[in-house]
Amino acid sequence: MSVKKVLWGMSVLRSMKPVHDNSEINIGIIGPEALVDQIKVTLKSFPNFKPYFGIIKPGTIISEVAKELMYDVDVLMFTEYHLYNLAKQFLDFSIPVHHVPLMGTGLYRSLFLIKNNHGLKRLSIDTIEKKYVEKILVELVEEDYELMVFRHPSKTPLISDIVSFHVENHEIKGAIALTGIQEVYTLLTEMKIPCEWVTPTQQDMIVSLERALLATETRRNKESQIVFGLINVDDFKKVTEKYHSEHDVQLFKLNIQQMLLDYIKQLDGHLINLGGEEYSFITTRGIFERETRGYKFIPLLQETNNAMGITLSIGVGFGMTAAEAGSHARLALRQAKDSGGDVCYIVRENRSVLGPVDITTNTQYERYDLAITDAELLDRAEKAGMSASYMTKLMARVERYGIVDYTAQELASTLNITVRSAHRILLKWMDAELVDIVGEEKLTHKGRPRRIYRLSFTMDEKVQ
Repeated sequence: MSVKKVLWGMSVLRSMKPVHDNSEINIGIIGPEALVDQIKVTLKSFPNFKPYFGIIKPGTIISEVAKELMYDVDVLMFTEYHLYNLAKQFLDFSIPVHHVPLMGTGLYRSLFLIKNNHGLKRLSIDTIEKKYVEKILVELVEEDYELMVFRHPSKTPLISDIVSFHVENHEIKGAIALTGIQEVYTLLTEMKIPCEWVTPTQQDMIVSLERALLATETRRNKESQIVFGLINVDDFKKVTEKYHSEHDVQLFKLNIQQMLLDYIKQLDGHLINLGGEEYSFITTRGIFERETRGYKFIPLLQETNNAMGITLSIGVGFGMTAAEAGSHARLALRQAKDSGGDVCYIVRENRSVLGPVDITTNTQYERYDLAITDAELLDRAEKAGMSASYMTKLMARVERYGIVDYTAQELASTLNITVRSAHRILLKWMDAELVDIVGEEKLTHKGRPRRIYRLSFTMDEKVQ
């Protein structure tokens, strides 16, 4: 039997690689299914990443999984340190390779759980740095404790060695096991040994993915790419009607421009007043991504609302040339306006749309294409009496909330449209056999029951 097979003896279920998109960065994620499922949720906040996965199960040769993925991706991410360590023993990587470190909020959470359930007097730990554990124990006001750290002469110890270490320390000293390896946790649990599996929190994963994003060559090549933005004051004419003199209107415009100048200064950009209620700005992609935290944070939207009682629509365009970026910014602004304003949308090089960009850090984007080539989707859109791009936009927004059953009132709220418009859309979709009536909602007060519609066409798309 080869040394590799003796090490962990695991097997992999590898997902199919999606079609490569030059506007996106391919990232390989390697880890146990539980952590991969967790990081899939976090990846929704990173629209530039195109992920595909190596799911680790008992029987895999880790180095072979990594070798298969490394030629197809721009960066590799291991969800567990010991998987990262194993791969590094056998492979020389030509791309950035990262792991999710167990030193942040995930470690704190595990120690807090042990403190509540067992106390922190004696701990046996593996794959976790002792100094990080000690630092958190100080914060938890623990003084009288003993740490037993797994040490092994081999850089690639067997799982059985690690399990034996924890079992021995529990039987002799009553130590509680703290492990960073799912397989160790599973075996200890089966043996009724008290233990805690340290898993990264979403915040830990966000930090790791941000580091991976900045490390890729693809990203470095795009650092200096031109970004063109358009800012439009929503309902500008209506807003200025409350001022009684032209002098006050001009002061109002100057205050708006000052706020915009302050924000564009943060982007190291250049602001241009296009006249009236519209402004444009130019910056570079690297700075824009850093200041928006990967398209998740645009405080300008809330700041102008709080300070001046106005809302903005922002369209941002990426492109290989300044002209292309400007054209895409206009398309993005149109998406923001169609959504009711007070949002930012981005149109990328391939004319795909990202948005809305919220001020929160847990954004889950709508993604849809402005250029539609899917013949079946075009046919469906034609039957429903709407453009294919608008239909994909609605599908993306519905998918963002993960719900396919709606009343007309709920759909109106989700799509940010009137109830009348929602009824009109549903009737068109029913005529095109894109939705089904699956029940009625009984109201607590008097009135007709509301029909519940299932958007079956969105489910069909997911199956494909």
